[in-house]
Amino acid sequence: MDWLVLSDAEWTAIRLSLRVSSVAMLVSLPFGIAVAMLLARGRFWGKSIVNGLVHLPLILPPVVTGYLLLMLFGRRGPIGSFLEETIGLVLSFRWTGAALACAIMGFPLMVRSIRLSIEAVDRKLEQAASTLGAGPIWVFLTITLPLIIPGAIAGMILSFAKAMGEFGATITFVSNIPGETQTLSAAIYTFTQVPGGDAGAMRLTIVSIVISMAALMVSEVLAGMAARRVERT
Repeated sequence: MDWLVLSDAEWTAIRLSLRVSSVAMLVSLPFGIAVAMLLARGRFWGKSIVNGLVHLPLILPPVVTGYLLLMLFGRRGPIGSFLEETIGLVLSFRWTGAALACAIMGFPLMVRSIRLSIEAVDRKLEQAASTLGAGPIWVFLTITLPLIIPGAIAGMILSFAKAMGEFGATITFVSNIPGETQTLSAAIYTFTQVPGGDAGAMRLTIVSIVISMAALMVSEVLAGMAARRVERT
């Protein structure tokens, strides 16, 4: 059973993956809600273009997405150089860049889930609150947001799971640096490229499956709790 014992490097890859995926999920959540609301309720020219851009990472090869991120957010890129000069934030070849890549790859899944929840909300409830004098922001916070919590939770878990398994975009944008950008997927890939690395790849594969299943189970529990709370109200 010694082959099941994780090494320090493997634990580092696991912790980094959890950190990258959590940051990617939490940072993208407010943007996901805003974009989902815009696509669900907005009426404007170019809506289909915005929708296409949001879902573009799903159909583009991940390597292409990673290359575009490198061109834009690299140290010589227009956005990357600006961030480094103004606030000292470096994204390329750093774990922060891995979080950005994972957030972008999981963003369409999050938006899709939240958008479906928003479209399922009974507009009469919002209209009733408006007639009682509530402003748009208050209506959203007290009526819409509580009703879409199950969808938001599902979107968060989908985004997290996508981030945990992301490989192509991250390795293109931030490379595969042990302790800095080597996530679970990158570590598994590294093990498959060296002689005798099958045991390490299998260990990390099992860990990845366990984490993904745990995330899905937590999602089901939280979504169920949120749905029951909405029904009681």
